[in-house]
Amino acid sequence: MTSRRLVLTRSAAVIGAASTGLLLPQIVRAQSDKVRVGFMLPYTGTFAQLGVAIENGFRMALNEQGGKLGGREIEFFKVDDESNPAKGIENATRLVQRDNVDVLVGTVHSGVQMGIHKVARDTGVLNLIPNAGVHIATRAQCAPNVFRTSFTNSQPTLALGKAMVDRGHKKAVWITWNYAAGEEAYEGFEKSYTAAGGTIVKKLGLPFPNVEFQALLTEIASLNPDAVACFFAGGGAAKFLRDFAAAGLNKNIQLYGSGFLTEGVLDAAGDAANGVLTTMHYSDSLDTPRNKQFRLDYAKTFRAQPDVYAVQGYDTGLLLIKGANAVKGDISNKKALYAAMEGAVIDSPRGKWTMSKAHNPIQDMYLRKVENKENKVIGIAAKAVADPATGCRMA
Repeated sequence: MTSRRLVLTRSAAVIGAASTGLLLPQIVRAQSDKVRVGFMLPYTGTFAQLGVAIENGFRMALNEQGGKLGGREIEFFKVDDESNPAKGIENATRLVQRDNVDVLVGTVHSGVQMGIHKVARDTGVLNLIPNAGVHIATRAQCAPNVFRTSFTNSQPTLALGKAMVDRGHKKAVWITWNYAAGEEAYEGFEKSYTAAGGTIVKKLGLPFPNVEFQALLTEIASLNPDAVACFFAGGGAAKFLRDFAAAGLNKNIQLYGSGFLTEGVLDAAGDAANGVLTTMHYSDSLDTPRNKQFRLDYAKTFRAQPDVYAVQGYDTGLLLIKGANAVKGDISNKKALYAAMEGAVIDSPRGKWTMSKAHNPIQDMYLRKVENKENKVIGIAAKAVADPATGCRMA
């Protein structure tokens, strides 16, 4: 496979070099018949279902194009990232050097993403982020060859503050795990809530992934705020919802959260989730022809119901299609490829969105209310929400 051999060069013109001040290796490839796409996603462990949904959505978008990118056939490669940050650089390097991928799609876990991010910045390979919301990837370490199709951790909560104050909830307690995602979600909440005139009575936290909430719930009861806002996800979110209700707090204190509080956990949370309000860039119940058709097609293809992760994978595919079609499949024409992706309008099941200069979606955030184990959209919390992209200096 000498035609696919990896050639590393050092040049001041390398993608990302200007943003780091370093001379970095760049991958130089001969044009082959097929576009090589690598998936670096979780296929085992806690996030396995998310990885599968992302890949399904991505493949569905490409299948709508006859399984081609800009007229070229596609060859796929897969690595299970195991949601293990310690293996992030090693696994990403394997796809780039061993499999010589043109495009690296990944990942879910923000810690793993930072490993991919280093490899992407060092080599210039195109990286499409279908989930991980870590801020730095599209802020201080933004790069021309890195595009995110999901959200930053603070985007949903940037839409939360005004929605709370508009409903008369002007004094709130914030609670989350003490880890990066929780802190980044708090940033958005603090900014939006105080700007709308709200007061944060207290910020509470506990070590990740501790789910012993009782002492903090007792403290919330003693503070008696108008509302509680939070960031939790997965099994911990389900337990928080159950414990919040079991403590009787849901009777007189409105609970709000970043949308991940109620994503994929409503069966586990049961009636405890009823009435909870969240902000998110998607909801299964979006009553639009685009979303209804997407959900029907996905269910027929995969015999499963799509979720926000499937939508993000689908949109990742749509973004790459926009770029590939613009360069007629010549992925090596990076300047034109990236320009097309930067200027793309994505007609998504979540609603149309555009790409920011830092390569992060500018998108509507919906206000959702849990009713009978469903996140029902009750309005748009904020239009065209953009991450501030603090520190981004694109090369």
